[in-house]
Amino acid sequence: MPTAQLPPVLKASVHDVRYLAGLLRGVNFVNKATVTVTDTGITITVEEARSLLATAFIFADIFDEFVYNAEKPSLENSSQASDSEDAEQENAAFEIPLGTLIECLNIFGTAGASASSSSSRARRWKRDDDDRGSENEDDNDGRRLGPNRGGDAGNTSIEQYFASGSEKRTGMRMSYAGSGYPLMLIIAEEADGPTTACEITTFDPEPHLELPFNANETELKIILKSSWLRDALSELDPSFEKLTFIGNPPPESAAATGAQTSARRKSAARSGALQPPMLRIQAVGGFGSIEMDYPNDREVLETFECAQRVCFSYRAVHVTRALRALQNSTKTSLRIDSSGLMSLQFLMPSPVPRSRPGTKSGTEAFIDFKILPLDDDL
Repeated sequence: MPTAQLPPVLKASVHDVRYLAGLLRGVNFVNKATVTVTDTGITITVEEARSLLATAFIFADIFDEFVYNAEKPSLENSSQASDSEDAEQENAAFEIPLGTLIECLNIFGTAGASASSSSSRARRWKRDDDDRGSENEDDNDGRRLGPNRGGDAGNTSIEQYFASGSEKRTGMRMSYAGSGYPLMLIIAEEADGPTTACEITTFDPEPHLELPFNANETELKIILKSSWLRDALSELDPSFEKLTFIGNPPPESAAATGAQTSARRKSAARSGALQPPMLRIQAVGGFGSIEMDYPNDREVLETFECAQRVCFSYRAVHVTRALRALQNSTKTSLRIDSSGLMSLQFLMPSPVPRSRPGTKSGTEAFIDFKILPLDDDL
């Protein structure tokens, strides 16, 4: 009897690839990337110099269609697999050249404009009839697949992957049959425009550096607008070799009495002491150094937690790798644990203003950077 054909491990589609391409560009500083697929979405992981690990978390809710079927292990492997290995079968992982994937998405030149961090830009990405209030909206608005979502996408028309309007957009349908098979892409500029089919060779993934962040030993935690960090890193000269992040505990609570506060200020004035900045970034290179201080201002540092002085240094090139992710993010979470491991998480605003009914994750993806500190000065 003929063997029944197994369903593909992954089927996914988007009607506009700009947001997806922007997420991929955020970690496109190493061409070799590991793609991990689960029922909650896709992660793209890259590593550099055994010191920097960057991951883009792309939730299933971001796609118009996302169907994941866990890959079945072979009989030989299943007989020898342990319980832990059986659990890992819930994830499908493969390695691809990330730059090739981005070039394929931009094959018509319409994926270059990444998602803007402003809400006005996000609204322009919506269909003109998004707010029409029709009860059939989820079936016809170009971002929903109606009753065929999660079913056989081969019976659906490609028109539903595109939105109406004069603005040209590139839609994409992706499929992955399983280990050893290529990543298949069907890319079309418009529903009635040219269509391109791409095959990207996949490879067995290599193990990555594991950098677990110890949240229980967080020494410094900051949430700030991404623009503040982006402007600072953009001004750095490439000749800088080392970046030092210095955190100081915030000033004493304003609950102190006026007399005590005045006495402290007079004492500080007599001694010439100044309150150190809550956050200082110090850049050092062969031609000099600069210091960038962040004031104790809620408009700059939305959240600041630091119990004692923190000072760790990192390779400047590793920190500035985050500039691509900063371009499209709205907020940044900066954390440093007791070992000096830095975690930078960038919230990437989604052009889709609402979540799909019944989904657990939100529509906003994020990119995570973990950077090991320097042991000694360069």
